Amino acid sequence: MTRVLVLNCGSSSVRYRLYEGDEVLTKGLIQRIGEADGDAADHDEALRTLMDRLDLGGLTAVGHRVVHGGERFTASTVVTDEVLAAIEDLIPLAPLHNPGALTGLRVARKLLPDVPQVAVFDTAFHATIPPEGALWAIDSALAKQWGLRRYGFHGTSHAYVSRETARVIGKPVGEANVITLHLGNGASATAVRGGRSVATSMGMTPLPGLVMGTRSGDIDPSLIFHLHRVAGLSVDEIEDVLTRRSGLLGISGDNDMRAVQQRREAGDPDATLAFDLYCRRIREYVGSYLAVLGRVDAITFTAGVGENSPEVREHALAGLEALGIAVDPDRNARNELIISPDGSPVTVCVVPTEEELEIASEALRAVRSEGQPED
Repeated sequence: MTRVLVLNCGSSSVRYRLYEGDEVLTKGLIQRIGEADGDAADHDEALRTLMDRLDLGGLTAVGHRVVHGGERFTASTVVTDEVLAAIEDLIPLAPLHNPGALTGLRVARKLLPDVPQVAVFDTAFHATIPPEGALWAIDSALAKQWGLRRYGFHGTSHAYVSRETARVIGKPVGEANVITLHLGNGASATAVRGGRSVATSMGMTPLPGLVMGTRSGDIDPSLIFHLHRVAGLSVDEIEDVLTRRSGLLGISGDNDMRAVQQRREAGDPDATLAFDLYCRRIREYVGSYLAVLGRVDAITFTAGVGENSPEVREHALAGLEALGIAVDPDRNARNELIISPDGSPVTVCVVPTEEELEIASEALRAVRSEGQPED
């Protein structure tokens, strides 16, 4: 039986899970790293702590979540010095996420020198999006020089959930057309044809697309110029507004959908507007991806909001009955696996995501493809 340790290293936290096969042996979180009252002084101490507390005997691989792989990494990759250098070169594309992953990779290589370390990229699943879906109509030389294209994110979630959806509806993965809706504090939609991503809502960064907890989602790019030239905001101030002070928070003052829904039920107009905008944006992307795919077998909700908010699921798909999309109120209220009525042309599902399990599976796949020995 194979054992894989999965690490998700952020700038101030480390999440971990230890798998034996598909079973979670243990999981945990080391947080507030580097803070006075934190769990560890730095990532080195954090990883030493968790490795001291875990039984890592017979470990086959360590899978690391890396948010951005750019154009270089289109699949999970066993880490070498050259791979580390390339991930470091990609920091400008993910300045908030890639540095933490790099730290985790370096420390884990030092502490477990005989165990393959595998970088599993959020962007890799979306490498199959065709050029007309990945590129923007801007100066092509400029785009090529600076890597300006749609990369997409939440790839491990969309990959896992789309495969599980195919299983739920009884279709081979290679024949299933699925729209996956990963709705959490960060949110994205993906069109999956035959197990391959062909369109996704996030772009070069996780900012565009759906309305999120604190991120704006899609905007008119000229808003940035206007805020700079007319309002006098600096580039850093505008970035802060769009990434940390927008989305649900910007409209309602709350970034948690649970709080927004409670206020909406009490008649709060700002919360009602935030909820309506959030659901409308999802509906717009569903309609767009229906056109991209041509035929849709299933629409699947996942992640914190997608798995737990019947209200969002109902309102996001409201009015689409003429397109074969409907939600059964009773099944939806019970958070059932299938929430569409029997016989619906498009099956609507609620499938819990298992991103860490997907990372573990990808780590094993990378090790086997490299021909590395397994304990």
